[in-house]
Amino acid sequence: MWILVFIVLLAIFTLPQWWVGRVLKAHDQPREDFPGDAAELAEHLIGKYELEGVEVEGTAMGDHYDPMDKKVRLTEDKLHSKSLTAVVVAAHEVGHAIQHHHKESLFQARITAARFAIVAERIAPVAFWITPLIAAMNPAASRVSLVVAILSVLASTLVHLITLPVEWDASFGKALPILEKGEYLNDEDMKSARKILTAAALTYVAGSLASLLNVWRWIRYLRR
Repeated sequence: MWILVFIVLLAIFTLPQWWVGRVLKAHDQPREDFPGDAAELAEHLIGKYELEGVEVEGTAMGDHYDPMDKKVRLTEDKLHSKSLTAVVVAAHEVGHAIQHHHKESLFQARITAARFAIVAERIAPVAFWITPLIAAMNPAASRVSLVVAILSVLASTLVHLITLPVEWDASFGKALPILEKGEYLNDEDMKSARKILTAAALTYVAGSLASLLNVWRWIRYLRR
C-alpha cells in the first residue's frame, strides 16, 4: 500500500515538470512569421497597457516579474526569441506586471507573504537545529521550538497557495485574453499557447501539494 502511495506521489510531483519541459520544447522553434521577438512583444504590451516604469531585461534566474524593481525578466534563450514558447511566457510575465499596476489584492498578498517567508526560511533551519539540543534539557520546551520551525515551513506553504491563483490569473485572465483579443496569434497557436500555460500551471500545483505534504508530515510528528 505504501509503495503504491509513494509511486502516486512521485508521479504527481515529477510528471508536471517532465510535461512542461516537453511542451515548452515542442514550441521552442523560431517563427519567422512572428513580427517581433518576446522582448519586443513585452515592451509593446507594457506601452499598450501604460505600465509606467516597467522595463524588460534578460536574466539567468528564470522568467519572472520583479515587483520591487518593476522588471519583466526573461531568460536569454527567450528574450530575443521568436518562438511561440518565448512569446507566450513574455505575455504571462507582463500579466503579472498588469496585476501589480492594478494593485490586485492577491498579487499584493503574495508580495507580503513572500517577504514573510524569506524571514521564516532563515528561522526554520535554526529552529530545527536547536530542537534536539533543547529536548535533551527540557523535552516540553523543545516542542515550542519545533512549533516555530513548523510555522516557518507553513509560511512557505502559504506562499505556494497564494501563488496558484495569481499565476492562473496571469495566464488565463491576462495573457491568453491579451493574445487573443490583440490577434497576436492565430487560432492554432492559441490552442498551443493554452497548452503551454496549462503545463506551467501544473508545476505550481505540484509545488503546492509537495509543500502541503511537508507541513502535514511535521504536524503528524508534533502530535506524537
